[in-house]
Amino acid sequence: MNKLKDIYSGRKIFFYAVIIIAAIVLISKLFALQVVNKSYRMSAENNVLRYVTQYPARGLIYDRDEELLVYNQAAYDLMVIPGQTKDIDTTELCSILDIERDDFINRMTTARGFSKYAPSVFLKMVSSETYGRLQEVMYKYPGFYVQSRTLRKYSYPSAAHALGYVGEVNNQEIEADNYYKPGDYIGKNGIEKSYEQYLRGHKGLKIFLVDVHNRVKGLYQEGKYDTVPVPGKDLITTLDIDLQRYGEKLMGDRNGSIVALEPST
Repeated sequence: MNKLKDIYSGRKIFFYAVIIIAAIVLISKLFALQVVNKSYRMSAENNVLRYVTQYPARGLIYDRDEELLVYNQAAYDLMVIPGQTKDIDTTELCSILDIERDDFINRMTTARGFSKYAPSVFLKMVSSETYGRLQEVMYKYPGFYVQSRTLRKYSYPSAAHALGYVGEVNNQEIEADNYYKPGDYIGKNGIEKSYEQYLRGHKGLKIFLVDVHNRVKGLYQEGKYDTVPVPGKDLITTLDIDLQRYGEKLMGDRNGSIVALEPST
């Protein structure tokens, strides 16, 4: 009888030991997920985090005498995260953006088609005046925010064939290089295209804390996970812009080329 009691008591102790060990393992896992592993913590807080791409300044382009040919100018894009938009006054927003309601609906449909939870460009190149008005009322429009970028400007209306231009990336260019996302710009022709890898730089990222009223409360973890954009490299070309302009003036509206037979002279 005593032996049976001892066996029963031993099994009981073993059973309790298994429960205690299982509880310890479970608590350890929860601790690792919630405290140790920061990636899970960040994922759990995604509903209050905003990931904003920091676009680098594109490299400048100079002629042989270091005359500035191509430079950058500040611009603003209105971004949207469709999954975060709710109960917004579309009439007021359309008025600020100077667009029709049908245009608003089409843009939202396009944004949802891209992703319900990832940001995409709602309206490109918002004017400084519109940007100022948006900043005053942005708290009314959850899911919308303004992202700064730069536009390409050309100092002279000359050498377009050599300098080229930049334009928005297409699907083929996005598939060829995962650096680019919809709404990004890329060199399409001339020097802008040939030296794209040098001129574009590297994007950065900022993670902001945003409250339920769409107001930025500050950087997440004091910017611990932010990355700084790296500006593109400047280029000094062999182009002489004064000579180029003179040559174009001589050609007028005629098609053709000017050839220097003896450049040394």
